[in-house]
Amino acid sequence: MTRGVFTLAAVAVLWALPALADPAETPAAVPADVFLTTQGEDQYLARDLLLFAKVQNADGQIVGDVEDLILNAHNQVEGVVMGTGGFAGFGEKRVGVLLSALQIKNEDGVVTVVLPQATKEVIDALEPFKRTQPPKSLLDRAIERAKELSAKSSVTAKEAYEKAKEDAGPALEKAKEAAKEAYEDVKETTAPALEKARDAAEGAYKGAREALESKPEATAPETTAPETTAPEATSPTEQPAPQP
Repeated sequence: MTRGVFTLAAVAVLWALPALADPAETPAAVPADVFLTTQGEDQYLARDLLLFAKVQNADGQIVGDVEDLILNAHNQVEGVVMGTGGFAGFGEKRVGVLLSALQIKNEDGVVTVVLPQATKEVIDALEPFKRTQPPKSLLDRAIERAKELSAKSSVTAKEAYEKAKEDAGPALEKAKEAAKEAYEDVKETTAPALEKARDAAEGAYKGAREALESKPEATAPETTAPETTAPEATSPTEQPAPQP
């Protein structure tokens, strides 16, 4: 009986799987002139060409690396911030360079950024690039990153929950109905066997009870004590006279 119940439950789960794998969902409409799906031939990614790129002078010597981009009011790149000198960020001087002054080459997948005017004397004579706003500290960046991850996680978890709830609704109903039908089938199948077992148990109980009631009670054998007779007493007057 237990094997039959597990088999029916497995059939119910397999029957419900197609509903989970093929949810009826209509894709959202994507607005036009908003997103880019591919990179154009005349486009480049800043990380591939500019950001963190090593900058060379006319003699092929590395004089710095690009640390940031400078955008104008129209969000167009006007220049870059280049870090020069120092070691591991310490003692480094940051200078601003116009984008038009950089020579960016991409030959056989190798990108080179050249600033021909960047001699040692020129770089030493340059004033450091001045920001209008102070840079964010590591703590501020960490807090912003934590908030961003928290917001993304909450939205993603909520969307996943709603989607799972929506997709699993029909499957759960089908599984519930299948389990109910399986229970009814098992109940109908096992009912006769349960009745027979109950009748057999009642018959055995009655037979044992009747056997106990009809058995004669054991009685102990009667024991009689042997009869003893006392000698007859004679009166003194009846005693014989002594012989002369």
